[in-house]
Amino acid sequence: MPCLARYTRLSGLIAAVVMSSALAYAADEEEASHVPPTLESSPFTSEREAVTWRQNELKDLERLLRQLRFDLVNNRDARGAAPRLAELQQHATPEYFLPAFIEGTGGRGSDARPEIWEEWDDFIAGFQDLEQKVSVLVEAAEQEDYRAATRAFSELSLSCRSCHRAYRYK
Repeated sequence: MPCLARYTRLSGLIAAVVMSSALAYAADEEEASHVPPTLESSPFTSEREAVTWRQNELKDLERLLRQLRFDLVNNRDARGAAPRLAELQQHATPEYFLPAFIEGTGGRGSDARPEIWEEWDDFIAGFQDLEQKVSVLVEAAEQEDYRAATRAFSELSLSCRSCHRAYRYK
């Protein structure tokens, strides 16, 4: 259990560092859209740390989406989903995730294909599409339009799958 607690604290610390560095990363958006991060320009101390962080965060994002589908589609509970929707909006952004995609951190121990860094602008566009689809979902939930929320989940799933097909092994 102490190991889990330490990992949780470390994960929270890394998330805070990534969020603060994301502001700097987003500030120079034009350059960032053409150049993948390097270890030196990232908040991580090693490539392995970046890979582990992004894998864990993406798994957490998947779990969050499953919970939200249950809240909004199955239970039709937009108010109960509100905290999770806020978390989704914070995390499902290029600014949050891209600093962890350090150039060349594919291969062994990673599910990332090398095409990520070869097609960097397209990869960024996938995260921008995700962010836009999340906004549609949040708007549907705020309106308590559960049909629209169901459609938004379908669109969101398609966005995830298309990116995974292009840029992820497995």
